[in-house]
Amino acid sequence: MKLLRVGPQGSEKPAVLHEDGSYRDISGLVGDLAGDTVSLRSLDAIRASDLSGLPIIAAGARIGACVASTPTFHCVGLNYTQHAIEAKMTIPTEPILFNKAASALSGPYDPVIRPKDSQQLDYEVELGVVIGEVTEHVSEADALSRVAGYCVINDVSERDFQAKRLGQWVKGKSAPTFGPTGPWIVTADEIPDPQSLRCWLSINGEMRQDSNTSDMIFSVAECISYMSRFMRLMPGDLIATGTPQGVVLGMEGQPWVQPGDVMALGIDGLGEQKQDVVDYGA
Repeated sequence: MKLLRVGPQGSEKPAVLHEDGSYRDISGLVGDLAGDTVSLRSLDAIRASDLSGLPIIAAGARIGACVASTPTFHCVGLNYTQHAIEAKMTIPTEPILFNKAASALSGPYDPVIRPKDSQQLDYEVELGVVIGEVTEHVSEADALSRVAGYCVINDVSERDFQAKRLGQWVKGKSAPTFGPTGPWIVTADEIPDPQSLRCWLSINGEMRQDSNTSDMIFSVAECISYMSRFMRLMPGDLIATGTPQGVVLGMEGQPWVQPGDVMALGIDGLGEQKQDVVDYGA
């Protein structure tokens, strides 16, 4: 299944992409897509429903973030070999974990706002993972059984805030609109191998990132298993699993993203995003 949220910001309705190509309103089944409503049990209930009898949402409506909220927005840093090399950093021997503020969530086609005082705006196409079951100390062999689905995430970053300000990376990762997510949650049964997906991102039509999840240092299963040793993962948690090479941080001359630029990105089987960049207060 492909699940999404459709409508004006703050008034989105959860929907499923029906086999006839229409969006069917599932608010009567789940209320919204967040937490337990994206659990494995909830997804099974949606599958068992008569989707053909549900209301059709008019075409052309805005698509919001594919989850209304997330208990925790987890991230994995330096998780692609070539990205670690371009960043001139040692290839990690364990997953590097950090967080984005959940308030960074935004729609896949909503504008991205360059924050006040920002000078080093960057992009990161990432495979997103939606957790579907309470998970602690899960083995790598069982880790993917805890996945509700996958999505596209643009882990928008402000590199000066991230690297040159004291403390953790979260300050450079968490501004409003820094988490475009969606357009869909694609349920795990439609993605048999998350380690063989092309992921790409362009700026103003120029391809900047073009790689494959096969370049991950730590697989999705390894990341979930590792994280579950240190924390309890909850239904609706998002994990951004790292970005491939091609970010501005690793480019000669570092042409940082500017207001007026257009970011387009996508991952095989998970859809595409497109965001106009605007300045704070514009």
